[in-house]
Amino acid sequence: MDCIAHRGFGEVNPENTLAAVESAVATGADAIELDIRRCGSGDLVVVHDETVDRVTGASGAVSELSAAALGELSVLGSGEGVPRLGAVCRATPPDVRLNLELKERGIAAEAVGTARQHGHEPIISSQSTAALAEVESVPRGYVFHDEPERRLREATHIHCAAVHPHWHLCTESFLAAARERDLAVRAWTVTEQTVTTDLASVGVDGLIADAPAYCGVGRDSGP
Repeated sequence: MDCIAHRGFGEVNPENTLAAVESAVATGADAIELDIRRCGSGDLVVVHDETVDRVTGASGAVSELSAAALGELSVLGSGEGVPRLGAVCRATPPDVRLNLELKERGIAAEAVGTARQHGHEPIISSQSTAALAEVESVPRGYVFHDEPERRLREATHIHCAAVHPHWHLCTESFLAAARERDLAVRAWTVTEQTVTTDLASVGVDGLIADAPAYCGVGRDSGP
């Protein structure tokens, strides 16, 4: 199974930051999952929420803040700012895959183009089929947490290469149905070793994990 660092192993690193990316690479992650939005200056930046309130001491919508202002914030008290997508692409070696989760529409082509400028052929994922449908030139993964049968049909309809279901959906019957549709399965978010064991037993292709220990690479360490 591939070990995919969720937000750069957000349990042990300041999520979605350059420091998290560098730590995940050093720890031995096969891929790094990052959340992508457009900020107020028009740049693509790496942040999960619509606002900066949860992850910084500041407040405000990402869509109203410039990339420069976002970069000056401190994510989870780490001193690390919210980075531009290009910066995390530069910080990630080409042999470590980037999984870029689109948090909004209208950014797919630019996200792929930015990754390719830095030698990456990314995986593009999203909970929005409309966002996924905006680009077909790279492998895409449909993210969901409910209605597995309907979601598999939707993933097939837009020609995804993979599905990214919540781990609790990953039963033997679900895996069999995904295999019938030639869909890879990467489960999120793994936060316990017992979940890893269960997912390995049903044969998922990847673990989107919050810490390296949950997928058996490296060792846990702080930011």
